[in-house]
Amino acid sequence: MIDGRLHITGPQPPIHHAAVVALMIQLKSACPPDLMVAVGSIPFRPAPHTTLRPDLLICPRDHPVSSPPLLVIEVLSPTTHTTDIVLKRALYEHHNVPSYWHYDPTHQELTALSLTPTGYTCEAVVQAPESFHTTTPFPVTLTLTP
Repeated sequence: MIDGRLHITGPQPPIHHAAVVALMIQLKSACPPDLMVAVGSIPFRPAPHTTLRPDLLICPRDHPVSSPPLLVIEVLSPTTHTTDIVLKRALYEHHNVPSYWHYDPTHQELTALSLTPTGYTCEAVVQAPESFHTTTPFPVTLTLTP
């Protein structure tokens, strides 16, 4: 829900679900115990009439909805591409989400954005078979797969 309006996307293709699961497994294996990796189950409510459910998010385990997630990840698909790249990016930026990644499983490309005082800045664009290493929000090396 964005500004009180319901936005619904249809069923996602199998490649989308496979990518979400692959990223989740890799992130969970590196996640420290004080943080949690959630798959679409924890809403991010940055404003009274706005609720977002990213494909993946990382947040503190003891306060999952009291502040912006440390990282949100959207897996792109043909039906969500523009919403994820334009609308959700602007919302995550406006509501101070420190890191926003989007992953295109068709092209096996991950784009990592970091919040700066002037907005999101591209930290990396990585394509398979390259791996992506980051220390934010915790040290992890991701192997990109469809």
